[in-house]
Amino acid sequence: MLDESLKKAPRIVVGLKQTGRALEKGEVRSVYCAQDADSRLLKPIMEMCRSRQIEIQEVTSMVELGKACGIKVGAAVVAVLEF
Repeated sequence: MLDESLKKAPRIVVGLKQTGRALEKGEVRSVYCAQDADSRLLKPIMEMCRSRQIEIQEVTSMVELGKACGIKVGAAVVAVLEF
């Protein structure tokens, strides 16, 4: 399910910095966060999403999220961008 939804997404960005930049630009439609990622690192992203009313979906692990994005390392956060 996760793999399919990210594969169908027209554009994504992976990682805290890229997601933060995309949020600041107003380009994000939804965000996937790994439950096992450091909550102190995710806190600013989560707050930006809540203030902008962007959907946040939780994923079990960073490894699972990274794999769904087609990368060989874990990912703490992934943003699906607007068309």
